[in-house]
Amino acid sequence: MVILFDQFNLPEDPFKIIFATEQQQVVAKHLVEYMKSNKGEINKTEMSFFATQLHEGKMVVQENRMPPILKKTVTLSYNKRQFYDRILTPMKTMGLIDYDMYKKVYRLSDKFNKLMIRIGLLWLREIQQKPVRG
Repeated sequence: MVILFDQFNLPEDPFKIIFATEQQQVVAKHLVEYMKSNKGEINKTEMSFFATQLHEGKMVVQENRMPPILKKTVTLSYNKRQFYDRILTPMKTMGLIDYDMYKKVYRLSDKFNKLMIRIGLLWLREIQQKPVRG
């Protein structure tokens, strides 16, 4: 997955940087909230339940863009296969979520932060290298 961002218009919400569409941002954010509410960890069955609820349009969420007095509940719908392909798999490959194959649990991870620091260090090393003349 490629992350493109504008340094002068960097949003406060990391989901807006990582995911291309608003629907993906909302689904990813609710997945993280769901995992947080379960101590940052869910098993395969719970992940499948989350994906199925999305697929069947049965996930009821609170609309956060409204003022507190006008908040309403809305149902969220997202194709199950696309959830795994466009949300969960990229989150795993970027280090936002880890999967423990032995315990069969997904857990929130700080690897993404460590990888961003590593990329920054790679860039510093690149700009400090002497030019290659051919």
